[in-house]
Amino acid sequence: MLRFETAGESHGECLVATLTGLPASIPISVAQVNHDLWRRQQGYGRGGRMKIETDAAEIVSGVRHSQTIGSPIAIIIRNRDWQNWTEVLPVESYEGDEEKKKPLSRPRPGHADLAGAIKYNFADARYILERASARETTARVAVGAIARQFLAQFGIEILSHVIQAGSARIERPVEWEEIVALSKKQDVLLGCVDSEAEARMKAVVDEAYRTGDTVGGVFEVRAHNLPPGLGSHIAWDTRLDGRLAQAILSVQAVKGVEIGEAEEAASSFGSRVQDTIHYQKQNHRFFRGANKAGGLEGGITNGQDLIVRGLLKPISTLRKPLESVDFATREPASAAYERSDVCVLPAAGVVGEAMVAIVLAQAFLEKFGGDSLNETRRNFDGYIQQVREF
Repeated sequence: MLRFETAGESHGECLVATLTGLPASIPISVAQVNHDLWRRQQGYGRGGRMKIETDAAEIVSGVRHSQTIGSPIAIIIRNRDWQNWTEVLPVESYEGDEEKKKPLSRPRPGHADLAGAIKYNFADARYILERASARETTARVAVGAIARQFLAQFGIEILSHVIQAGSARIERPVEWEEIVALSKKQDVLLGCVDSEAEARMKAVVDEAYRTGDTVGGVFEVRAHNLPPGLGSHIAWDTRLDGRLAQAILSVQAVKGVEIGEAEEAASSFGSRVQDTIHYQKQNHRFFRGANKAGGLEGGITNGQDLIVRGLLKPISTLRKPLESVDFATREPASAAYERSDVCVLPAAGVVGEAMVAIVLAQAFLEKFGGDSLNETRRNFDGYIQQVREF
């Protein structure tokens, strides 16, 4: 089974990720991993932390001579901001360290601060916010970048774009080729393929800047050129739609997931939302009249583009703080402010890509297996021939 874990705190020495279960001999480019890490740092509305960090992956095991070797992959991403926190968050206590602490005693509404402090019985929420922070997603993006390189060996591509920021939304269908063109841009604004819609989104973010607020929205992840048959209908936890939903909802600040045109389908009649089935005799293949299902039927990929959307709430740290309570006095107080962002939508899309890539790589290996890339490819090629002959 392909599995991963991350470790590290927002202001700790580094972030760490491990990935176990990939076949041997997969070509790996560290430059491509670092490019995805760079993409995660971009976008209009990012805060001061991104001006400090220059995220770069150090692969310390599992890859040699630019190929996986079948053993666990371990990745380190160093936090440059750690130099400002060495006395605040030391591994071992030292004399006088109480004076160096930066306690967070006024929990932020919407963050893990209060719930986590109660759960772990901490007198302040510093340790909670350090791990709950979306800084953790840096490690996920590194893992997802490796999963993406594995899937690319079979022609599978995964990209994202932003379809809504606050009340501003792109109101037209988006083609795959537009998302590909967007991914090649070096100047990332809000990650929308339509310049006019993006200008309206920017105005919403500007208003949040002006008022000390934050803004959320909707990002969309698409996986292109997937084979039919990944995932299964036979048990609740093998259905790919449920696994993707969990993966996207695990991203900090994501409060909802939509697969395909779920919202539209909920308010329509069945005759209007099912993707009709057709057969092309000259090419000996089935095809559908639309893709409202988002590439999944019965928890199984159907060969169309996979479409998954994450509904991102405005992040919880506001420059104009909301009402809270002080842990020590139990009196009303303004919530704490930690250096933060105003809008993270393009970055959230990159994290969403990583999570989709990981889940798809898991499902891919469950179906095709293999201890080496050649073995996986033989199994894949045999299945594709079976599909063609169906």
